[in-house]
Amino acid sequence: MTTNALQSNLVHRVNVGDSLTRSAARTPSATAVVEGERRMSYAEFNIGVNRLAHALTDRGIGTGDAVSLASGNSIEFLMVYYACAKLGVVCVPINLAWRAQEVGYVLNDSAARIFLVADTLTSVMSAAVKSAARIERVIVIGKGATGSGGTTFGDTPVESFDDLASHDDSSEPEVVVDDRAALTYLYTSGTTSAPKGVVGNHTAVYLESMTMVIEGAFRPDDRFAALLPMFHTAQLNCHCTTAIMVGAAIHILPGFDAGQLLSLIEAEGITQLFGLPMMFRAMLEHPTIGERNLSSLRRALYAMAPMPQDLLERCISTFGCEFYLLFGQTEMSPTTTIFRPENQLTHPGAVGTPVVNVQVAIVDEAGNPVRQGDEGEIVYRGPHVMTEYLGRPDDTDDAFRDGWFHSGDIGRFDEDGILWFVDRRKDVIKTGGENVSSLEVEKALYTAAPEAAEVVVVGLPHAHWSEAITAFVVPKEGAHIDPAIVRTNMGAHIDAYKIPKRIIVVGELPKTATGKIQKNIVREENLALYDQGWSGSK
Repeated sequence: MTTNALQSNLVHRVNVGDSLTRSAARTPSATAVVEGERRMSYAEFNIGVNRLAHALTDRGIGTGDAVSLASGNSIEFLMVYYACAKLGVVCVPINLAWRAQEVGYVLNDSAARIFLVADTLTSVMSAAVKSAARIERVIVIGKGATGSGGTTFGDTPVESFDDLASHDDSSEPEVVVDDRAALTYLYTSGTTSAPKGVVGNHTAVYLESMTMVIEGAFRPDDRFAALLPMFHTAQLNCHCTTAIMVGAAIHILPGFDAGQLLSLIEAEGITQLFGLPMMFRAMLEHPTIGERNLSSLRRALYAMAPMPQDLLERCISTFGCEFYLLFGQTEMSPTTTIFRPENQLTHPGAVGTPVVNVQVAIVDEAGNPVRQGDEGEIVYRGPHVMTEYLGRPDDTDDAFRDGWFHSGDIGRFDEDGILWFVDRRKDVIKTGGENVSSLEVEKALYTAAPEAAEVVVVGLPHAHWSEAITAFVVPKEGAHIDPAIVRTNMGAHIDAYKIPKRIIVVGELPKTATGKIQKNIVREENLALYDQGWSGSK
């Protein structure tokens, strides 16, 4: 690569790492990241990222190489992400809910050469490293780092993250990185097959971040609470990259605790919040909620699960800020539509309208557009779309057929041009010759049973119905649910054939690390339910 080519690339390119460089140049003294007692300005954070990037370069890591990262929410997580971006290196975050076998698969599939691991995770990750042929060294983050010569990872060389972060070169790395170069490999859950690596690229994430700046009304004086897992695209690319793009502050939490989050909002004047519906419910039910000063909040974003209408109304009243829903998926980096504040109470249950940079359509099984109001598969076009599924050309071609990205979601546009999500294609229940949306039944159940904290509806094999609509319900603390009464109440909200054949009360439901209920596990664990003639609650 010639010097002129490098200079041209530095002038023209689209690189997520450059958004940090520019914010640091624009507002060097502004707060960038906060984690407990640790605070770093944009200048300090950018210098730390640059030092780490040069340290990775010294260890032979360059453009196109993959580096994997197993860490909870932390400043170091974001440092690794941005150092990789500036170098054109692919960051491969590890889902912390995976078992060693799944982690080992991802390390091998991504061909990761370096594995950065938080010190609290070394025992879990050591088994995965032993099955990963390409890992050349492990970098341990935290005070528990074993240092060079440690034996936790067998013969694999081990270093301390602090050693890398203290590199003496803090200048901006200057390497050629193509606009569509891979930025991340984010692996899907792999519920029916081995996880697929979604290849996210710089242009897709950069423009998606700009989209969220526009649609989320983000400002440089915003203060974001980052409590959802950063290894998930929603937290990483809907709030973190966007906050850094505008020069706002990110307040990092290790996870969700209602009291801790309420205290953070008060103490730091948090303005932007992103959580799951169950998290907002937990805050509303916290014994000190009535004493809290939440006036700093401007906007609250929720995603990954429906917000029952009564809960949404209570949230809007109590938090006193605008609420909006994000809809999308990993392959879209992830934002596709926003259910805007002005529509929250007029179109309850919808998922919104297309965001800037995304075109949305509804097509039938042959790929033809359907009439407005009819249901079909939701498809997308726009620069947010992933590059490909890593090493899976057939899956990529199938996803991109007819010149659209096929989401696998079923939906419809209403007469107002607002998108309604009906269900995942795989979660539509085929019962008695009818197709029933599990999501529609869940919404009706929440309405009919306000004492329910969590609900999931699946179709289970049944000799007569083909699939029997079956609901599993977790009551609110101290509440009692009578399945017979709930079934009766549901008759006022949905057609009779959509009412669950059984409502089973349970103590908890299986979830992913991001809090999504794992319908596939619920389904798999109860496949023989109707064969056994079992009834009642568990």
